[in-house]
Amino acid sequence: MAGHSKWANIKHRKAAADAKKGKVFTRLIKEITVAAKLGGGDPGSNPRLRLALDKAREANMTKDSVTRAIQRGTGELEGVAYEEVRYEGYGPGGAAIMADCLTDNRTRTVAEIRHAFSKNGGNLGADGSVAYLFRHCGQFVFAPGTSEDKVMEAALEAGADDVVANEDGSIEVVCAPADFEQVKAGLEKAGLRADAAEITMKPVAETVLAGTEAARMKGLLETLEGLDDVQDVYTTAALDA
Repeated sequence: MAGHSKWANIKHRKAAADAKKGKVFTRLIKEITVAAKLGGGDPGSNPRLRLALDKAREANMTKDSVTRAIQRGTGELEGVAYEEVRYEGYGPGGAAIMADCLTDNRTRTVAEIRHAFSKNGGNLGADGSVAYLFRHCGQFVFAPGTSEDKVMEAALEAGADDVVANEDGSIEVVCAPADFEQVKAGLEKAGLRADAAEITMKPVAETVLAGTEAARMKGLLETLEGLDDVQDVYTTAALDA
């Protein structure tokens, strides 16, 4: 695993997210709308909506856009009806991939997903074919150089399940999805702000890819992330530096 870096992979994901900022607002509006539809328009009693609103604030989305998205979700305004659908498959080197989508047209979405997989050396699988390879959890990642003792003390006190010091010096905190907000608050109270903080699907084990396989996997992930209906992409692939 020479050259493999947890931190490098996190930075790659952040760079990919930055590259698609033109679509960030669209994706946030979809997420806010669906969260409000499923759990109501009050963020105080809807954790999913609360998290979406936090992301909207970080992206500097206007208050009017947020309000309209909530109203579409609660039925106060007319809007497109989105449904959640997950697609699973394998990419180059046998690494697993999951793509979570919000779509108003499943036929269009599955065709685009299937094309992305086949064009980049992957195979779209059946429902449940790779989901068992991931853990639904809250995840916080701190850059190399952050005090492990300080993170561990604050995280465990706030209710985190685990704190992992990676070989590259980065520190990872993992918690149950329901505990995400209290762990985040506990870390921030201790003066610790994670470079990446999200509720995610964390690989149970990683598949390290290098060379041609890594390049093809990167192409597949970027293609999937560029699709309008795709909200999040998860993979067990770790791209060797």
